[in-house]
Amino acid sequence: RTAHLLASAGMDNCVNIWNVWSEQQKKVRVFSNHNAAVKDVRWSPQGQFILSCGYDCSSRLIDIEKGSETQTFTENQAVTAIKFHPCNPNLFLSGGSKGLLKLWDIRAGKVVHEYVRRLGSILDVEFMTNGKQFISSSDVSQSNLSENSLIVWDVSREVPLSNQVAPMLLVYVEAYTCPCVRCHPFENSFVAQSNGNYIAIFSTRHPFRLDKYKRYESHGVFGFPIKCCFNMNGEILASGSSDGEVHLYSVRSSNLIKKIKVYNQPCIDVAFHPVIPNVIACCSWSGNVSLIE
Repeated sequence: RTAHLLASAGMDNCVNIWNVWSEQQKKVRVFSNHNAAVKDVRWSPQGQFILSCGYDCSSRLIDIEKGSETQTFTENQAVTAIKFHPCNPNLFLSGGSKGLLKLWDIRAGKVVHEYVRRLGSILDVEFMTNGKQFISSSDVSQSNLSENSLIVWDVSREVPLSNQVAPMLLVYVEAYTCPCVRCHPFENSFVAQSNGNYIAIFSTRHPFRLDKYKRYESHGVFGFPIKCCFNMNGEILASGSSDGEVHLYSVRSSNLIKKIKVYNQPCIDVAFHPVIPNVIACCSWSGNVSLIE
């Protein structure tokens, strides 16, 4: 029911809701609940709520239809990444600037699990499709150059199942960070966007091995928080790029299908429409939001 709406967040402390098919009133609502820049925004699985987080050390749940905030979840760190649980919409995961990872229960309004390890700032979090594990990607410091950049966690046990298991790869030995992690919607794999200017592929089965023979490369990252995502049927992987292009890859072959020039600034995020397969939303480093077909 909300397939015509697009949510965006920005450095102006606001979350904007856009009607992508409207010619007159494109901006439907503006929520200014945060007191600092908003880092991430997510739709609830049913589309009734949005969850946002930011540098004011909070995550906020907003009822779209009522146009009001229903709950605030406060932490002692800037919240840099959030994700709804894929099987239970009452749970969401948050990660922040101090490397803390927390699983929240919306009904109780409190943390039900906390995942503690010596991590840098959390760059992204992603649940595996079964909801029993999740992946965290974090910034690295001199003390944890490669071992903590990607970690797979057990949701219920609050312990890591495995550190990223491919230290022999140059990208991880040299401690490039991964600003984005995405699970394939159907297959037993996930991808990690790397500042080595490619997207790496891992198995979602223990021991979560890296595919050493295939990766997606033709776009640039170069230190920008470039995101990627799969389309509905899992056949296409889209990625932003530091040169302002959207790159579309064949998931099977890893070959580049098409690249589309959208911005003169880096294209930092992409999202496929949840219903219409050939529509993609994207945004730029300078704050522009676009719809391409």
